[in-house]
Amino acid sequence: MTDYGNLLLDAVQCAREAGKIHLSYFRKGNYSIEAKHGNESDIVTSADKAAETEIINFIHTHYPAHSILSEESGSEVHGTEYAWVIDPLDGTTNFSSGLPMFSVSIGIMHHGTTVVGVVYAPYLGEMFHAVQGEGAFLNGERITCGTRQSLGQCVVATGFPVDKDINPDCNLDNVARVLPRVRGLRRLGSAAIDISYVAAGYLDAYWELNLHEWDVCAGLLIAHEAGAEFHHFRHDRNISVLVASPAISALMLPLLSGEPCRHAIASVDGNK
Repeated sequence: MTDYGNLLLDAVQCAREAGKIHLSYFRKGNYSIEAKHGNESDIVTSADKAAETEIINFIHTHYPAHSILSEESGSEVHGTEYAWVIDPLDGTTNFSSGLPMFSVSIGIMHHGTTVVGVVYAPYLGEMFHAVQGEGAFLNGERITCGTRQSLGQCVVATGFPVDKDINPDCNLDNVARVLPRVRGLRRLGSAAIDISYVAAGYLDAYWELNLHEWDVCAGLLIAHEAGAEFHHFRHDRNISVLVASPAISALMLPLLSGEPCRHAIASVDGNK
């Protein structure tokens, strides 16, 4: 069996360094904000870019033969054995608004399978990690997913796609089905934190559609190693995933399998 311990230590180091960069900008107003492709719901800041540069430079120096997939820079393919999948700042909207729910997510794949996952929320001081087959941990303490059996006792989380202003397939139909059945519904704003919180039992379930590999790579390993399940409940909106404890997964999945709403909604400029 391959020993991934050194990769884990380096991923944790990268996450901590990225977190220091986040905090050097957070709530200080010393960074730029840009809309991607003219979409004001999909933004990048200079903090995202600086954190990404820090991580990628580390990989180039210490693992030059490893491939990289990162949210802002795209992909670098150097081979098929190892690949780092990076979201340098997950929860950029939160970050830019002064809200503390943001993180750095680093997953490392070996021959296409995620073997190391690190999610670090620097303002909260929460470092989640997992290595394939070795369990999941928060700040060095083992974590496991929740054990609730009834939706009425559950607190669950979700999110909304960045094209919500023009695409009626925007998760509102799922919210309408789930909300009346659960104790509480939250929208935390960082997929990596949402998934890690399911792993720790703080949330009973999380679902979202139109995610990307960098959003979920590390978190899904952490959730799996904590005993949670994940299911891709749709295959036509990039990564559309439900993460939940086994008992709650069985209750949630049927609620997310219906046809999406197709009614028209107003776009930002008021056109139908």
